[in-house]
Amino acid sequence: MTEQPIWAAIAAALRAEIAEGARRPGDRLPTEAQLADRFGVNRHTVRRGLAALADEGLVRSRRGAGVYVAPRSTDYQLGRRVRFHRNIEAAGRLPEKRFTLIETRPARPVEAAALGLDETETVVASDGISLSDGSPIALFTSIFPTDRLPGMADALARVHSVTEALRLCGVPDYVRTSTRISGVTADAAQAARLEIRPGAALIHSESINVDTTGRPIEYGQTFFVGERVTLTLDHS
Repeated sequence: MTEQPIWAAIAAALRAEIAEGARRPGDRLPTEAQLADRFGVNRHTVRRGLAALADEGLVRSRRGAGVYVAPRSTDYQLGRRVRFHRNIEAAGRLPEKRFTLIETRPARPVEAAALGLDETETVVASDGISLSDGSPIALFTSIFPTDRLPGMADALARVHSVTEALRLCGVPDYVRTSTRISGVTADAAQAARLEIRPGAALIHSESINVDTTGRPIEYGQTFFVGERVTLTLDHS
């Protein structure tokens, strides 16, 4: 029988502690030096064991702050009415959206096609990051037709909620008409923002929402962290 590498044994011991609840989501692991002392090995061996756990999505590193047990996967429902805050709260988590860009600009071809606009028309474009219990779970881009939603840019900047901003712009309800899902890998920029390694699995969704008259009001793209989100398709 082949003897288990020491780094794998370290990973197995920590994996078991996480599974048994001795180390809970959000807990900081001992430092590399402390783990090296515990297992009687050098830091390189410890680092390799931690890397194996990171590849499994069980732990994640925060630059300058150490290694932490990763949060449990958040269940996220996709159906006719997709609402970020409601979905995250239904999973028993604390939702947060941080907008990093809100601007008015000419529509790009794919955006114009999705929203039924002429390419000469303008849109309100917003980018940001979604968090669950303070952990980054997705990067999002939402595009809105300027003429159909006067004041949308100001509303988004004020309330930081798509649903509430749409309500302020005269859209009390809206529904999802299409969602396309594909698998991709994180590039360096995405990985840095989501606190994952480059090449980690992402779930890419592309969607269109319409108002109660059937007019497209939002074209969105979202990149979910595969190890932190479980998508559930609601057919009810």
